[in-house]
Amino acid sequence: MQQDDIQSFLERFFIATHCPILERSDGHIRVQLTTEMDKQLMNRPFYWHYVERIGAVGEPLQLSLITKRSIHEQGEYIHFGSPRLHQIFSIAKMNGRFVRLYEQVFERSVALHPWLHTNILLSYECDRKQDRLLSLGIHLISGTIVESFYDVLKEKQWGVTVPDYCFTISPLIKPMSGLARLEAFVERLIASETHEWADGARARWEEDLALLQHFYEGVEEKQEEYENEKEALRQRYEPRIHISVINGGLFYLQAK
Repeated sequence: MQQDDIQSFLERFFIATHCPILERSDGHIRVQLTTEMDKQLMNRPFYWHYVERIGAVGEPLQLSLITKRSIHEQGEYIHFGSPRLHQIFSIAKMNGRFVRLYEQVFERSVALHPWLHTNILLSYECDRKQDRLLSLGIHLISGTIVESFYDVLKEKQWGVTVPDYCFTISPLIKPMSGLARLEAFVERLIASETHEWADGARARWEEDLALLQHFYEGVEEKQEEYENEKEALRQRYEPRIHISVINGGLFYLQAK
């Protein structure tokens, strides 16, 4: 998932949380929040406490978000690393961690195959930070893994029950085993990358460490302060990658 895909994610999020989309263009979206989404997103606890205390009907706010800097609209610019996007990720993770849906097929005697889908957030962290969102699906019969799996799901119609005259195929791979396979896939993906960002962080770390060592040359009585500052540099620059599953689901699709 790249910057251009953020708007698609936002639209799916607000549709799923029943927030009407009032305006939509390439790089901009304006939505009418529900009461629940206003409480979770807009940080107005005193307003809602007052409204509920007096028995009045509250007025949820509208939210205007921009995903392209070139857009000349009023709104909040949202990108990977922005607090607002991480807030929405957290809400999606909390409110919709797992679903089970069935493709709505209008034919008779169609077999629906189980797929496990997960949205996984990779956070590349050092003195800088970059996020990457993966949408992965694994076929729980063959073990086939598909990247950008949301592109498959978004073209389908879904329901919470098996369509009439259709039947499901039992998974040969259990969902937890499928999740373990996806985690192994992500680890292999990370291992295959070149990680120039980590090399750059280590170079900046060495430069600052050399300056620190030069500053403390011959200062024996401040050894503890030196070690504390050295540790602070390590915490700031040491490259690390956090992998977290935002949400996922079991989706039953026809084989074709």
